[in-house]
Amino acid sequence: MADQSDRFDGMLMAMAQQCEGGIHELLDHFFGFLDRKTDFFLGGEKGYAEKIVLQKFREHQKKALEKKEQEQKEAEALKAAKAQKESTNKSKASIQEVTDEEAKRIEEEEKRRKTLADTNVDSSKDESKKEEDEEEDEDAKGKIKPNAGNGADLPNYKWTQTLEEIELRIPLDVSFKPKGKDVVVDIQQKHLKAGLKGHPPIIDGDFPKKVKLEECTWLIDGKNLVLNLEKVNKMEWWSQLVTSDPEINTKKVQPENSKLSDLDGETRGMVEKMMFDQRQKQMGLPTSDEQKKQDVLKKFMEQHPEMDFSKAKFS
Repeated sequence: MADQSDRFDGMLMAMAQQCEGGIHELLDHFFGFLDRKTDFFLGGEKGYAEKIVLQKFREHQKKALEKKEQEQKEAEALKAAKAQKESTNKSKASIQEVTDEEAKRIEEEEKRRKTLADTNVDSSKDESKKEEDEEEDEDAKGKIKPNAGNGADLPNYKWTQTLEEIELRIPLDVSFKPKGKDVVVDIQQKHLKAGLKGHPPIIDGDFPKKVKLEECTWLIDGKNLVLNLEKVNKMEWWSQLVTSDPEINTKKVQPENSKLSDLDGETRGMVEKMMFDQRQKQMGLPTSDEQKKQDVLKKFMEQHPEMDFSKAKFS
């Protein structure tokens, strides 16, 4: 195969030496020959000529890159072997005998340094934890703690939520048993209006996120108007029912793990990923996506030790 691949090298080299315009002129002659003497450009289906040129270009480019990479690895290996040999020789040359008294002094000095380093690490951890707590407190300012259902108990109504839906309970202040005809319920994709007919609405505001209209329902339960609202985005917690409500601190939401078994495999995986990422952020650790990026970058750096990443910034 090698004999076949280089048998035209002499002819092509002669052509290249006569092309004063360099590679551009050489390619002009080559494609000009295909145009004048063959049906290369017009003989196949549309785009075929370009496709085969790109295919061959990429094949030979890959070979060239692999060859260069192999040469770089061999050079790095040779360099590393040489450096290791020099380091070994240097270490052997620097070995010297010490007295028992000097050995004891060196050991005590090492212990002192280790104790000091451990103290600094603990201090740094305490400071980091303090900064995290302050940051969380700053983010939680003005927000209320969620109720047992991960929603809020407000003066005129109460709402709870899962990742999939919201349940809203509105007590109706009436002396009779209300029926459907006695209430007004208007659910829109991003707005809700509900209350007693002939009275000012108990709730009239915009949702912070969209709901699925076709999956939203309501009913009368005793003297309570109960609405079930299905979220469009089933991967986030709502911080408020309508934008005029006070916000809850979603970092304090406690999802019921038992409910995960009710989800299909794909949705459950996404929910577990979201919960994992939320815990990671609270601990100041990388999310699953960030960890994947770091792993890919680490692998790339290991494969390309010749590249200098010391001044690179990655987000």
